[in-house]
Amino acid sequence: MEIDCVRRHDQRYRLQMRKLKTRGYIVDDDDLHCPWPPEKRPLVQILDIKLVGNTQERYRFLLSDAVSTQHAMLATQLNDRVKSGTVRKGSVIQLIDYICSTVQNRKIIVVLNMETIIPDCEIIGNPKMVTESDSLAPKPVLNGTSRPAMPSTNTILGTQNASSNTQSFRPIVQPAYQPPPNYKNHGAIMKNEAPARIIPIAALNPYQGRWAIKARVTAKGDLRRYNNARGDGKVFSFDLLDSDGGEIRVTCFNAVVDRFYETIEVSKVYVISKGSLKPAQKNFNHLKNEWEIFLENTSTVDLCPEEDASIPRQQFSFKPISEIENAENNSIFDIIGVVISVNPSVPILRKNGMETQRRILNLKDQSLKSVELTLWGEFCNREGQKLQEMIDSGHFPVLAVKAGKVNDFSGKSIGTISSTQLFIDPDSQEAYALRNWFDRVGKDTSSQSISRDAIPGGSRNEIRKTVSQIKDEGLGRSDKPDWVTVKGTITFIKTDTFCYTACPLMTGDRQCNKKVSQSGNSRWQCDRCNREFEECDYRYLLQVQVQDHTGLTWMTAFQESGEEILGCAAKELYRVKYEEQNDSRFGEIIKGCLFSQYMFRLKIKEEMYGDEQRVKVTVVKAEKVNYSSESRYLLDLITKRH
Repeated sequence: MEIDCVRRHDQRYRLQMRKLKTRGYIVDDDDLHCPWPPEKRPLVQILDIKLVGNTQERYRFLLSDAVSTQHAMLATQLNDRVKSGTVRKGSVIQLIDYICSTVQNRKIIVVLNMETIIPDCEIIGNPKMVTESDSLAPKPVLNGTSRPAMPSTNTILGTQNASSNTQSFRPIVQPAYQPPPNYKNHGAIMKNEAPARIIPIAALNPYQGRWAIKARVTAKGDLRRYNNARGDGKVFSFDLLDSDGGEIRVTCFNAVVDRFYETIEVSKVYVISKGSLKPAQKNFNHLKNEWEIFLENTSTVDLCPEEDASIPRQQFSFKPISEIENAENNSIFDIIGVVISVNPSVPILRKNGMETQRRILNLKDQSLKSVELTLWGEFCNREGQKLQEMIDSGHFPVLAVKAGKVNDFSGKSIGTISSTQLFIDPDSQEAYALRNWFDRVGKDTSSQSISRDAIPGGSRNEIRKTVSQIKDEGLGRSDKPDWVTVKGTITFIKTDTFCYTACPLMTGDRQCNKKVSQSGNSRWQCDRCNREFEECDYRYLLQVQVQDHTGLTWMTAFQESGEEILGCAAKELYRVKYEEQNDSRFGEIIKGCLFSQYMFRLKIKEEMYGDEQRVKVTVVKAEKVNYSSESRYLLDLITKRH
C-alpha cells in the first residue's frame, strides 16, 4: 500500500520517498535557521495534528521520516494551511524553512514554511518516537569504579531457548584494567559564546534558544513612569523593521531602560539578541506581529556602524480616508492626505493636572473625503507649527500619518498617540501621486468631511437645504436629528455671551468641557470631575444669525466651529475683550467674519427648553465657500435637471 501511494506520483517524488523510507531524516540540533538548500529540505509525513494554546491557536504536528517521529510546532502564519485542509493527517510535506530548538529539555521543530507534496497518503514505514536515550548512545566508563553490566545467566538461557536458531552466545570477556587518563583541570567549561545567526523578524518565536535580528528603529516611545502594587517603575518601547518587511515592538523596564534608552535612536540599524518573546498586547501594540520582545539584563543591542540600504526607513500601509468611515473606534490607521487647513494650537489641562497642547487640522485625498487630524503634545509645536507656516504661505503640503488612532466621537477623526509619526511631503510614490492629483484637480474639487458632521447610522452624502426649508419641511422634529448643509451669510453675532468657562481636565482622550464655577478661594471647580484648579478653559458658545435668499435663522456654534468662524481661540478672544479691554481689536475680529458666505454643516434637533419644545440648529462645521467647487456643484445640478 505504501508503494502504491508513492507510485501515484512522478519519479522524482518516488526517489525522494525512497530516501525518506530508507535513510531517516528527522533534523537534529545542528540544523540552525537559514535559507535551506534543496538537500536540506527533508520530506516528512504528518502522523497527527493537534490544536494547542489557550490564548492563540497553534498546531502541533507529529512528523515521521518513515523511521523515526518528532514533534513540531507550526508557525501561526501557516495556520490557514490546516484550516483549509491543504495539510492533514497523512500528508507528505517538504520542510522549506524551519528551526530546531530545545524546549523544556525536549527537541522540537518549528515549521516556518513548507510545501505539500502528497495531500493524502497511507502511513509509510513503521516509525518510532525518538527519545533522548536513543539519540545519545551509552558509553561505558572504564575507570575501575564502574563496569559494563554483565547479562545474567538466566537472561542468556532464556534468549537461547526462545530463539529458533542454534546460534550460540559467547561469554562477555571483561577488558583488561587500564588506569584512567590523567586529565588536567582547565577550569569551568566555557559556554558557546559564538554569535547567534541573524534571522528574519518573521521567524522569531518563543521556542528558539539563541537568536539575533538586524533591524532599523522606526519609532521610539517616550519614557513613562508608573506605579502599581509592586512599586514605582519606568518603561519605554521602540519599533523595529528588517529587510524582509517584518516589524516587532521591543519593550524595556526599569534597569534595562537605563542601559538602552539613550542608546536607541530612530532610523539607526542595530543587531539585537538575547531577549524574551511574549505575546503582544494588542491594546497598545498596533504592529502586525503576534510577539513582542522584552529586553533583559543579558540582552545585547549593538549599533551597526555602516548603513544598510536593504532595510527601508519606514513601512506604511496606507488606507484611503473613505475607509475610516467604517473603521472601529480605537483602531490604528496609516493615512496620507493633503493638508487643507490648520487650526491654532490651544492649551488643554489633563486630569492629572499636567497641561498639554492640542491642534486640529484637516486632510483630504483622492477618495474625495476629508478628515480631522488632532495633534497632541509636542506634535502641535513641532510638525503642527511647520504645517501652519506652510498653509499661511499658500502651500498645501502632503502629510503621511503612521499609526493614527481612530476616534468616533461625533463622526470619525484621527488622533496622534505616543507611537504616531508624521512625515511632511515624504519621498514616496503615494505622496507624488497625491500631489499630482491635488495640483491638477484636487484643489478645486469639493470633498465630504467624515468628521463631526457625520450622520450617525445613516447616509453620509451631503444634503443641501435652504434656510426656509428648515422650517417648511419640519426638520429636526423626528426622533433622530437631521444633518444638512446650508450655504448662507453671517449677518449678526451676539457678543455679550460668546463663550463660557469650561473644565480643562481630560477624561480618557476627551476633554471634560463641563461648565465650571469659581469657588470662594478664587479657584475653579468642576462638579462632574469633583476637582478644583487654578485656571479654567474658555469655549465658544456663539449665537449667530445666518441669512440666505430664502430667509434667516439663528444658529449655535460651539468650540471648533466657533474657531472656524472667528479664526481664533475662545480664550484669546476673551483675553482681548475682558483682560486687555481692547474693544477696537475685538470689534475687528467680529466684523471680519460678518457678511461672509459659509458652507454650514448643521445638526437640527428638537429639544426641551423649560416646558417648551424648540428646534435647535447647531453648526458642526463652517467652511468659507470655495466658489470654484461651488460653481461645479451648481453646473452638475443644472445638468441633472435638464
